Amino acid sequence: MFSKLVQIFKIKDLRNRILFIFAILIVFRFAAHIPVPGIDVNALKDFFNSQAVLGLLNMMSGGAMENFSIVALGIGPYITSSIIFQLLAMIVPKLEEMSKEGEVGRQKINNYTKILTVPLAFLQGYAMITLLQRSGQGIIGSLSFPQMMTIMTVMTAGTIFLVWLGDLITEKHIGNGISLIIFAGIVSGIPQIVQQNIATYDPSKLVNILIFVILTLVTVAAIVFINESQRNIPVSYARQIRGHKTYGGRDTYLPLRVNQAGMIPIIFAVSLAMMPNLLAQFFVTSRVAWLADAAQTVINIFGNQIFYGLTYFVLVVAFTYFYTSIIFHPQQIAENLQKQGGFVPGIRPGRHTSEYLGGVSNHIMLAGAMFLGVVAVLPLFISGTLSISSVISGASLIIVVSVVIETVRQINSQLTMREYDEI
Repeated sequence: MFSKLVQIFKIKDLRNRILFIFAILIVFRFAAHIPVPGIDVNALKDFFNSQAVLGLLNMMSGGAMENFSIVALGIGPYITSSIIFQLLAMIVPKLEEMSKEGEVGRQKINNYTKILTVPLAFLQGYAMITLLQRSGQGIIGSLSFPQMMTIMTVMTAGTIFLVWLGDLITEKHIGNGISLIIFAGIVSGIPQIVQQNIATYDPSKLVNILIFVILTLVTVAAIVFINESQRNIPVSYARQIRGHKTYGGRDTYLPLRVNQAGMIPIIFAVSLAMMPNLLAQFFVTSRVAWLADAAQTVINIFGNQIFYGLTYFVLVVAFTYFYTSIIFHPQQIAENLQKQGGFVPGIRPGRHTSEYLGGVSNHIMLAGAMFLGVVAVLPLFISGTLSISSVISGASLIIVVSVVIETVRQINSQLTMREYDEI
């Protein structure tokens, strides 16, 4: 490990890229502590501490929401926009064709994604301001229309600024920029949570702490194992004779990952699981009695850890199947294999190959979906059973580990390329 770090920092270009990324992340953390004027920061922190759901969103933003900073929205609107275009690519023929045009098509869709991010950020900014105004804790007073528009514009600009920083990171080919910004936001909140646990340390809970540490290490190891696990489908290519030369005839394999959907199902599930509680916060102070009572009932129901955990688990499993069906197309893969003269031994080309790949994908997807669901709700179980505040949520843990694995993989590929250049 140490020799690898030495090798990285000996290569000037690679070292400069990594230092540049660190500088960008420092800029992000600096922006996360620039608050929007007119906010009672102390009342805001108390409000987030009293709302477990909002606390998770705050951790994902690296404390930017708790400070109500200029980047309080994070890159949530951009992620939402990306998901919308991925879904539209399934039903809009023009977008589907564009997605198959390679890098040029992807760049066009990315531009459309950024354009849609602007109105989504405006809407999310308005929703956040309204939620804080209706919290009844005096976080934000009454705002005139120009004041409201100014704050919403600043928050929207903050989101676009983070997307731009993410693009700068991605251009360096050391990990995905958006993912690294999410990673930095999550990791930045860990020291404060650890400090809180140390400050409230109780010697009688030493056994619980040891169990918590062991479970965390086992969970991290399991996430790495599942992320790297894949089912290799053997593929053979028929020999083709052209003139006096023979082409093809090689054997290879088609890798199907156990977790093809990555972290997207977690983001989907978190958003949907928190939505009823967030919507109820808007109406809990309503002057209409039945509406306020209904909102309080929803808050109480989703405040139950068992009900919330079960809902969260089911949503993660469901979205894993849903999103995998979007990104994995067995029929298209079977057609491409047939065009290239490839086939799965023992399986007829065409429809039979498509059905076989779909069946294998569904089989291994069950293990991936159940694993994601268990990891997502594990911190709820730990905090309820061991009475210890989890340093990081299950969703955040999966994101952190996935980003680290992908970043290390890209750095290794950069080192490998330079070794080949030196030969």
